[in-house]
Amino acid sequence: MKFHWFHLMPWPDLPENFKEAYRSVWVDPPYELYDAARGNEVYHEYLDELEFADRVGFDGICVNEHHSNAYGMMPSPNIMAATLTRRTNDAAIVVMGNSIALFNPPLRVAEEFAMLDVMSGGRLVAGFPTGTSMDTNFAYGMIPAQLRERYYEAHDLIMQAWTDKGVSSFNGKYTQIRYINPWPRPLQEPHPPVWIPGGGSIETWEWCAKMDYLYAYLSYSGYMRGRQIMDGFWQRMDELGKERNPYQAGFIQTVCVADTEAEAKDIYEQHVDYFYNRCLHIYPGFADAPGYRTNRTVKAGIKSQLGYAAQRTREMMTWEDLRKNGYVVAGPPDYVVHHLNELTTQLHVGHLMLLLQMGSMPRDVVMYNTKMFAEQVMPHLRDKFSDYEDRWSPRPLPKAQRAIPRVPEPGEVPLQSPLSIAGGQ
Repeated sequence: MKFHWFHLMPWPDLPENFKEAYRSVWVDPPYELYDAARGNEVYHEYLDELEFADRVGFDGICVNEHHSNAYGMMPSPNIMAATLTRRTNDAAIVVMGNSIALFNPPLRVAEEFAMLDVMSGGRLVAGFPTGTSMDTNFAYGMIPAQLRERYYEAHDLIMQAWTDKGVSSFNGKYTQIRYINPWPRPLQEPHPPVWIPGGGSIETWEWCAKMDYLYAYLSYSGYMRGRQIMDGFWQRMDELGKERNPYQAGFIQTVCVADTEAEAKDIYEQHVDYFYNRCLHIYPGFADAPGYRTNRTVKAGIKSQLGYAAQRTREMMTWEDLRKNGYVVAGPPDYVVHHLNELTTQLHVGHLMLLLQMGSMPRDVVMYNTKMFAEQVMPHLRDKFSDYEDRWSPRPLPKAQRAIPRVPEPGEVPLQSPLSIAGGQ
């Protein structure tokens, strides 16, 4: 099993009456709710948490891209990832990801991801999400019916930029570039592993099968509903004659670990409630613009993941409801191990992404949850799926060959010109 620490970077100070007083956490929340000085503090807390996850042994640390919202304050995950390349040593830098259809030209993604891969010593995972309807259609004005076509074209351009070592050109429907010659190209050959976050689109399942990419179902509705989506993915893989390798699949799960169930409720309930009943307060009209989902997905009855989660949270689910329905796995280590073992078996997923920071959860609580998981849960599941080959994790340089960030000690930097020290003028 591989374990990845996933951060959404939510705004933690939404008012208690947010659901009653405001239409949506996404697209049009009033900017008066934000405080830039507080934001300075929050960003550094969140980076501390990601760096801590690397130190305690998580296989990956994950960031992602969203716009115009208080649910996740990362319009540029690449900035966060670049910061993490200097302050982490072992964990994969999982950018889940860049919404490639929104870039003009998408060559920018090829360049910035290549920089991250080189800077990190080959630890990058390149995530290529289509993007939520809120981000793409409403915040960035993308025409829904063009989104998937633009996405595939952007993907092809990026792959050409990474794998063609000469100067080439690209003549697409939406992007035309005479000279494609990015410096640098990725350190990993032929390119970093590609992960595709999905919400249940049939076309995305087929795309991952065809391209041999990892499919990651990023749902906040828990593993009980996730079973329907992942069963559909594996069934389609069977139909296409592909191996059921669990490392080609990922799933996200909210987890809260404490010594007892009562302690878990006392520590985490208010922060989980904040996330599900404020951060997922999304106006239904923003969650699924007409044309955003393809006809095949609509006919299959598969709903937008965030739209579905938002609909359920409008029912004001309690802590007990969230646990019972699998939205949150919360309790002592043996309880968490049992349920995550059941989850990964039922969904057949080898890459588990953990939400160990939720909503308004402060840094000390996050680090407690992270440490408990790393020390008392992770070791019991580490050997699961060891019979399979993981072809979807990064291939970094050996540690002995990687550059190490170095800060000179006081007095170490010469105060004189190097020429004068050498006897020059």
